[in-house]
Amino acid sequence: MKKTLIAALLALAPTTLAADPVHGMWKTEVDDGAYAYVEMSGCSGGKVCGWIRRTFDDSGEYQSENIGKVIVINMEPQGGGRYEGNVWRPSNDKTYVGKMEMNGDSLFLDGCVLGGLLCKTQTWSRLQ
Repeated sequence: MKKTLIAALLALAPTTLAADPVHGMWKTEVDDGAYAYVEMSGCSGGKVCGWIRRTFDDSGEYQSENIGKVIVINMEPQGGGRYEGNVWRPSNDKTYVGKMEMNGDSLFLDGCVLGGLLCKTQTWSRLQ
């Protein structure tokens, strides 16, 4: 009985301990005079979401109304460090069809409208 229980726990361990490589804290680029620290973590159905945790402008850290809001929404892993989902841009309060790709400690994000005709890109850097 003990061996069966231990075997079952070991079989589950890799899935519960394995975090998506994109999980962690990321620094956005400056947009409309401000930037943020975004915590990337798992959300519904194995997808990845990112929450604004800290905000900064030219004078330093400040308490934005956007702290705690989701900026990266339901990014679904596509393999090879690529994800597809949605991104929210706080400066204009719009949500875009989004893609992101992780390469080492850089995260490249695209948010597009009109079927990809108009896109905004940012490169985020890993903090931890």
